[in-house]
Amino acid sequence: MSLSHTIEELSQRIEQSLPEGLRQTKGELDKTIRQAIMNAFQKMELVTRDEFDIQTQVLARTRAKLEMLEQRVADIETRLAPPESRKKG
Repeated sequence: MSLSHTIEELSQRIEQSLPEGLRQTKGELDKTIRQAIMNAFQKMELVTRDEFDIQTQVLARTRAKLEMLEQRVADIETRLAPPESRKKG
């Protein structure tokens, strides 16, 4: 569900729960409600599903590179270690 769709749905629910007298000032009230919802979402620092999925992929690639580099460092350390320490390990 998109953010704009969610905001629209919340706005409609809030508007429907208001007394009839307040609903008559729909235009201004609608604008105020939308702005309040947007502000609340911005304070929560929400991200879209697409942004989340992209960051998950970046993290997976970074983790794979880190594991590869850790293995390379371990291999280099093994090759550079003095012969007597290789026998003990």
